[in-house]
Formats: sequence, C-alpha cells, structure tokens
Amino acid sequence: MRNVFLALTGLILIVVLHACNSTSSANNALDEAKKAIAASNAIYFESFAKGDSSIFIDRYAEDCCIMAPDVPAMCGPEAPRLFFRLAYDEIGLRNGKFITTNVYGDGVEYVTEEGLWQSFDASGKMFDDGKFLVLWKKTSKGWKMYRDSFSSNHQKK
Repeated sequence: MRNVFLALTGLILIVVLHACNSTSSANNALDEAKKAIAASNAIYFESFAKGDSSIFIDRYAEDCCIMAPDVPAMCGPEAPRLFFRLAYDEIGLRNGKFITTNVYGDGVEYVTEEGLWQSFDASGKMFDDGKFLVLWKKTSKGWKMYRDSFSSNHQKK
C-alpha cells in the first residue's frame, strides 16, 4: 500500500511540475512576443518622421494584410510600401503613437495586440486617433505584423 501511495504521490508531483513548466514556458513566450511588439512599435513611426519607408516595411510579414478604413485591404509583400505612400503622401502622416492595452495569445506562433493610436502631422499636431487590432506572426525574421486593422474615433466630415 505504501508503494502505491508513493507512486501516486510521485505521479502527481510530475504532473504538477509539468503543468508549472508549461505555464512558465507559455508566459516566457508571451513575454518575448510583448517585448518584440514594444520594440517594433517604438520605431514604427520613425519611418514617417524620417520619410524612410524601409523602417515601416520591415514591421510587416511578407504575407501581411493592412486593413485600413475606407479602402480595400492591401495584402502581400507590396502592401506596406503602398500604405506608407498613401499615409505619407496623401494623408500627411509624419509621426504617431501606439498605446498597447493588451496582448492576447500564447506567444508561440501568433498573438493579437489591442490598443489605441494617434497620428500627427508635420507641425506635430494630432489630426486623428483611434483603436487597432494587430495579429502578429512569428516569422524567421522575428515577430511581424500579419493582419493590421484600425479605425478612427472620428466620423468623416
């Protein structure tokens, strides 16, 4: 009877330790994703301030889709370049800010970022703000934006 008790105790201990390790690994993966997203977001708007689309393009996966309001989705490797030109040349975006409010997922292949954004013109005046959801994808080049969807908090005039 004592051997059965010891065996069961050992088995329970193994299951508990495995569950703790799995949770710890998932937390570490999610923390890694959050750090990568914060680093990417920190330089995202530098592309507009510097007029350098390469910084912007590098934030996105090659198979990305950018789903901006009032235009069809832009998908594929040319989507970030096309969107950058639209935002820089036609809208006049020169800087901005992301405020991440939450990141969901396990950090293994995909995570979803939820947050708020602000857009600024060349004089530093905020001309728009809204909310966003970004599905991030872990690629061989690190965490990249895979699906980027956002909308303004203001009605069109």
